[in-house]
Amino acid sequence: MRIGPTWRVLGALLAGLLIGAVAAGQGDAWREPAVRFASTIGGLWLDALKMTVIPLIVGLLVTGIVSGSDAARQGGVAGRSMLWFVSILTGSALFGALVMPALLGLFPLPEAAAAALRAGLAEVDTNATAAAVPGFADFVRSIIPANIFKAAAEGSILQLVVFTALFAFAITRLPDEKRRPLASFFEALAEAMLVLISWVLWLAPVGVFALAFAVGAGAGGAAFGAVLHYVLLVSSLGVAILLAAYGVAIVAAKWSPGDFARAMIAPQAVAISTQSSLASLPAMLGAAKELRVEEKSADVTLPLAVALFRATGPAMNIGVAIYVAHWLGIGLTPLALAAGVAVAATTTFGTVSLPGQLSFVTSVAPIALAMGVPIAPLAILIAVETIPDIFRTLGNVTMDVAVTGAVARRRAPLAGLARPPVETDHP
Repeated sequence: MRIGPTWRVLGALLAGLLIGAVAAGQGDAWREPAVRFASTIGGLWLDALKMTVIPLIVGLLVTGIVSGSDAARQGGVAGRSMLWFVSILTGSALFGALVMPALLGLFPLPEAAAAALRAGLAEVDTNATAAAVPGFADFVRSIIPANIFKAAAEGSILQLVVFTALFAFAITRLPDEKRRPLASFFEALAEAMLVLISWVLWLAPVGVFALAFAVGAGAGGAAFGAVLHYVLLVSSLGVAILLAAYGVAIVAAKWSPGDFARAMIAPQAVAISTQSSLASLPAMLGAAKELRVEEKSADVTLPLAVALFRATGPAMNIGVAIYVAHWLGIGLTPLALAAGVAVAATTTFGTVSLPGQLSFVTSVAPIALAMGVPIAPLAILIAVETIPDIFRTLGNVTMDVAVTGAVARRRAPLAGLARPPVETDHP
């Protein structure tokens, strides 16, 4: 039986942690050289992932804003859909920034395990990254970059995002003959970066094994408990967004809980099996039809949602960054969290609907960098992203259909509720 790439990466993580934990009880004569070698190999693989972050942010953000602006200019259903998308993405980022620290307070990682894990991640430089978050006055002053190339070179993600967003909105004001070539260039840039990332991820078992060995050698068996704790807490954020989607369906779309739950069985089954909103689109269109959503409304909102809208992304991505900071003992200031919320809500708009391993590091890394959190641990967590990604996709697919119903019932963003037309021959 052929073993899929997801299982190879997960196997590499478990093997690396196990062999590293065994090595932790041995003498330093061979353990230290082995850890240095593994750290070098893992570091090279991590650097290969990191080199794609800046161009991918620029490409995806420009593409997402230009596409969203084109949709919004069409007015009607597309414009109302965009308002819902922006509102929910912003709320999702705020939710993650508030709830993950609360979860860590209620269910903290045992101190012994946290200390052991920090020992396993001793090679990560926490001082340089933490220092990247300025004080209040400097924070306000630094939002607008004086030199965008310097900001990109130094990894000043919030500045880069602000400039890129403004640049993308400027592109939307150009005449079609000038706007389209620019939009196509950045779309091609993002697609090329995704191809490059897929090449890097082909080597993921080697990189993950090396990094996991170094962590296991420093943290011992405590590393297993820390990974499980992470999976449970981050997945819980996805579950919360999933439940919020039912709230949108009941309150805004005015569907009964039973009708909505029954209609979502097929899309949710596809979401679990594929972890892709794109693959779930035909089933989502079927669910919208079963829920009596006007066809021309569903045919606009659902494809837009698949292309531009990831309801769970901001909450879960900023949750990962906060969890990594907790692992490393880095205190996050309100300004750091504010920067994370801004980047999470913005960069998630227009991310690609693909299984989570392909986009995990490039989705979370900009948020972590904006908050002053090292991204090296992300290369290990990518191996267990399969489990949280199930809840990511479930929440995204369910919210996509719920928002489609909400949009179909509103003639204007702030207008009263209006029942969509119902086919007379429907049972």
